[in-house]
Amino acid sequence: MKKLSQSAEEIVKQWLKSPYDQETRNEIKELMKNQPEEIETAFTTELKFGTAGLRAKMGPGPGRMNKYTIRIVTQGLADYIKTFPKEQWSSGVAICYDCRLHSREFAEETAKVLAGNHIPVHLVPELRPTPFVSFALRYYKCIAGINITASHNPKEYNGYKVYWSDGAQIVSPHDREIVKSIENVTDINQVLLTDLNDPLISFIPHSIEDAYLDAVCNLSINKDLIQNYGKDLKIIYSPLNGAGITMIPKALKQCGFNNVKIVQEQKHPDGTFPTTPYPNPETDKALELGWRDLKKDQADILLVSDPDSDRLSCSVLCNGQPKRLTGNELGTLLLHYLVTELKPEGKWATVTTIVSTELVKKLTETNYGTCFEVLTGFKYIGEKIHQWEQMENGFNFLFGMEESLGYLHGTHARDKDATIAATLTAELTLNLKKHGKTLLNQLYEIYTEFGIHREDQLTVDAQTNMPTCVEKIESLRKSPPKTLCNVPIISIEDYLTSKSIDYKTNSTNKLDLPKANVLIFRLEDQSKFIIRPSGTEPKIKIYGQIVGSAQEFPSMEDGIHTLDKRLKSRLEEINKEVFG
Repeated sequence: MKKLSQSAEEIVKQWLKSPYDQETRNEIKELMKNQPEEIETAFTTELKFGTAGLRAKMGPGPGRMNKYTIRIVTQGLADYIKTFPKEQWSSGVAICYDCRLHSREFAEETAKVLAGNHIPVHLVPELRPTPFVSFALRYYKCIAGINITASHNPKEYNGYKVYWSDGAQIVSPHDREIVKSIENVTDINQVLLTDLNDPLISFIPHSIEDAYLDAVCNLSINKDLIQNYGKDLKIIYSPLNGAGITMIPKALKQCGFNNVKIVQEQKHPDGTFPTTPYPNPETDKALELGWRDLKKDQADILLVSDPDSDRLSCSVLCNGQPKRLTGNELGTLLLHYLVTELKPEGKWATVTTIVSTELVKKLTETNYGTCFEVLTGFKYIGEKIHQWEQMENGFNFLFGMEESLGYLHGTHARDKDATIAATLTAELTLNLKKHGKTLLNQLYEIYTEFGIHREDQLTVDAQTNMPTCVEKIESLRKSPPKTLCNVPIISIEDYLTSKSIDYKTNSTNKLDLPKANVLIFRLEDQSKFIIRPSGTEPKIKIYGQIVGSAQEFPSMEDGIHTLDKRLKSRLEEINKEVFG
């Protein structure tokens, strides 16, 4: 066996005695015997609480997700909560969890630490979607909420998301102060712990779930249409063995969509994700079984939620073959439906992220609304909703979206919500079907009016050279190019320096968004490229957007194919130019 470093060996010795339990000690010994390299990593690093929580592999050690690291993080959070007057936290904290291995255990450990600190807890009796914690904490007027989930990461991972009293994931200053509070918990013996029978721990009753479903279904626009014709829409749904099974079928049925078939192999919650190694509804592998049923039943749509059911994918048949709509395409269609059917008036707004399609802004402004762009992360969309509610004459929120399949209509939750996305997508599809059209027909009509907008991204795996990649971004910042892919750059937005440079007017302007390591390059031909490090993984992301007139091409399909190919080529060229 390869010898452990001295630092790893010292920490392992601590974990091989009390208060760490025998099961944990046995797991450490097994790893030492069979995977010493895993021991080195798990015991020489510490989990870092990020901008909204934790996400990491599960296992023993301070660098992994386990009940002891969960306890330490929760103690830090509890200490921060108790810096506020008791009347602000007397309603407690809401806790949810998803289908992942150990999610229930981690949720219960979280509850026991909070209750041990005399903070009331509202715990779900079984797994529930991420947006439900946002709804529940607002329902109970909690100071915070926690969801145990690793979103769409592989089965080895779990995570810990923290929400604040407005129902959105934590933002500044709470995120920074919680990190400081956690850093002050340096010993597992500092953790105050009780048991699950503590009277401060109560289980969330089904009546709260009913209230959530009512809130979602009340957002239906054409209720009569659904009641009369909802049975005519053939829907295939897959929760990817995740938490969506507890809410989405109920919501569809309550709204009036009764013709729903669930992909059987992916119906039951299972944290091993037996049908796909990467339970991400943006990947073809995760959709294969759903596509099979979509073709077999000749259904109208396939809806697929990710394991914690905050994101939604939609696929349709095109010339008899399944086609997955991108997050930008579905978001464009949903917003178009909302503005067309609701015809919003007054001071209304949409919120999208800086890496999402420009069509959100165009559709909003064409219909006399205001579009706000925020940094990547739905928490910033939730933050906007909260800000407007605090203003005397704030904007009325209509729709929020991010390109990675995250959508929100309504303010029942302050995070992306696959349940409302599913009911709204079904309603849109039914509305189009009654007019003899499909989702693709509608998308092409939008492209005809506003231009063919195509978006894509390229991920640079920086597992072994993340510092080098970050250095290259810094070099790009200090010495920005005049062209990308031989196309002149007309402006650069640098969110780390909060400056925007317009080369046409030779002017510099201030950016109002929070500082972030993001560079945006706008080119002379209306294309746009964004470079940023991932916030959760050792990866660099390059986003690209390109626009073309429908009239330039023989057909819409030809235009889409040509622009997609051009964009892919440019992304690869930028990757080569910047990261070698």
